[in-house]
Amino acid sequence: MMVAKAITLRGSSEVDPAPQPYRLVPAYLIRRLHMISTAVIAEEFEEEDMSVPEWAVLTIIENHPEIDQSRLAEVVAVDKTNTGRLVDQLEAKGLVERRPNDSDRRVWMLRCTPLGHRIRKRLRPRALATQERLLSCLEPADRELFIELMSRVVRANEKYVRPGAGRRKRKSR
Repeated sequence: MMVAKAITLRGSSEVDPAPQPYRLVPAYLIRRLHMISTAVIAEEFEEEDMSVPEWAVLTIIENHPEIDQSRLAEVVAVDKTNTGRLVDQLEAKGLVERRPNDSDRRVWMLRCTPLGHRIRKRLRPRALATQERLLSCLEPADRELFIELMSRVVRANEKYVRPGAGRRKRKSR
């Protein structure tokens, strides 16, 4: 059972005597943490002309050479259209290349170019440093526990990881 505690108001030493119940809701906290994490990484890569989604896609392509574009969409949980746009952007920057699958010419296989590998190698320490910075408020043992607990929640709810999950469905007219 979660116990509400008084919350210090941002930018002041005042304590909010009536804590906001939503601040203890996991979905709210997860969304806030996602926003913070994305902003920290985006800030780090701002001068690199690399968006957070591009970085994620480049990372997956490098770790899974010859992944096909449909499988990539599944892994990043982004619809195929947006995945295609991200691949287009990375291809235009010379970071990835796609080629038709030998056995099915409708399927595009993806891999990093030598430039893509160099960019990943150069930016990876900065990406890891942003994660360290983000979790620096936790003791090392708490970091491990935090990651383990998040992983457990994700694994238990994998069925919800799909493009468009959580969007409102259109009403029939």
